[in-house]
Amino acid sequence: MTEFTHRRADFPDDFLFGVATSAYQIEGHDFGGAGRTHWDDFAATPGNVVRAEHGGRACDHYHMWEQDLDLIADASFDIYRFSASWARVLPEGRGAVNAEGLDFYDRLVDGMLARGIKPALTLYHWELPSVLADLGGWRNRDLAGWFADYTDILCRRIGDRIWSAAPINEPWCVGWLSHFIGAHAPGLRDIRAAARAMHHIGLAHGRATQVMRGLGMGNLGAVCNFEYALPLTDSDADRASAQLYGGIYNRWFVGGMFKGEYPSDVLEGLAPHMPKGWQDDMATIRQPLDWLGLNYYTCKRIAADPAAAWPHLSEHVGDLPKTQMGWEINPDGLAHFLHFVGEYSENLPLYVTENGMANPDSPDQPDHARIAYLNAHLDAARAAMAKGANLKGYIIWSLLDNYEWALGYEKRFGLVHVDFESLQRRPKASYHAVQQALART
Repeated sequence: MTEFTHRRADFPDDFLFGVATSAYQIEGHDFGGAGRTHWDDFAATPGNVVRAEHGGRACDHYHMWEQDLDLIADASFDIYRFSASWARVLPEGRGAVNAEGLDFYDRLVDGMLARGIKPALTLYHWELPSVLADLGGWRNRDLAGWFADYTDILCRRIGDRIWSAAPINEPWCVGWLSHFIGAHAPGLRDIRAAARAMHHIGLAHGRATQVMRGLGMGNLGAVCNFEYALPLTDSDADRASAQLYGGIYNRWFVGGMFKGEYPSDVLEGLAPHMPKGWQDDMATIRQPLDWLGLNYYTCKRIAADPAAAWPHLSEHVGDLPKTQMGWEINPDGLAHFLHFVGEYSENLPLYVTENGMANPDSPDQPDHARIAYLNAHLDAARAAMAKGANLKGYIIWSLLDNYEWALGYEKRFGLVHVDFESLQRRPKASYHAVQQALART
């Protein structure tokens, strides 16, 4: 399959298509006055990142942003979902503002508008300033206030031109993956740290949303990631474990944001480790939102493991075809979550804010697998819409091959190939297929 089986005309007139990136993964953090982040520290620690690769130069979007915005516009995308780097705006996380950093985001937003692209801002995509990590990072309740201050500084500068905004990308990754599993910065494996981070992330989300509302900004939402939790077998124990895994991954954050409560099955394990008085923060976490974004990639097979510490489960990979990440390709999960979140979001507009695949492709090896992946997930999205899901847009991850965190530069998610030596951008077959599908006639 070498072309999109979908066309813009197949969707409602108000349906929007977009592409996404994140600051640390593409900008290059060694210039422009940016401060050090905990990802710089994590990558500098042996064993954490493939070949100790880091985001010092990345794709050098900082200097090549006009070329990259042209790629977005030339493909007829409506939305560019981008993130700002806290450490670029405030190198120490607090205090002195880096004027060069604010100027960069000012130019970037104006560049989008000049090309007819809707700027969709994410305030935080994982690049915590190192100075704040020294103070406990997401384990420290004060971080929510510092994040609100950063939000105020950035959004006073660019908020008047932002089409949409969300505070924190993929809270599960910021909290659980980084503080319990330890696969991302700061690389902790500590249930107390994880419980506190999981709560303070929600509090920061609420505080930032309040700040943006106070500045008169609208179209504010949240971007959560979801993973289809399937029991490894049909046993009651495996089904219960899959339910609990889904509670941690899929229900914790939307429960806090939309219902002002955490799932009771997850609290059985985390309550002893939660910060004192956490219940008093739930009203702040539950701020009114205008939309909900879903990042979806894969499924996971879950088995009970009574011998393990809480949550007493083990993760497994099934037999479906897999991406370069080793992730199973399961579009049914996307359709599932587009209905599942309706239990929380009360028919708010939904956006697929990330969906895509890593594939070991190059301009000389057409990425037909990526085209097939996108087609299959758009099939699932359209099926969910036919059954009532209030889906208003679909955003592909990612525009560029980029820094894939602990996996360095070898996992390629981009519609556009990047040669990390020369930094040359070359659109792939998937880019051209999307470009043809979205062309306005």
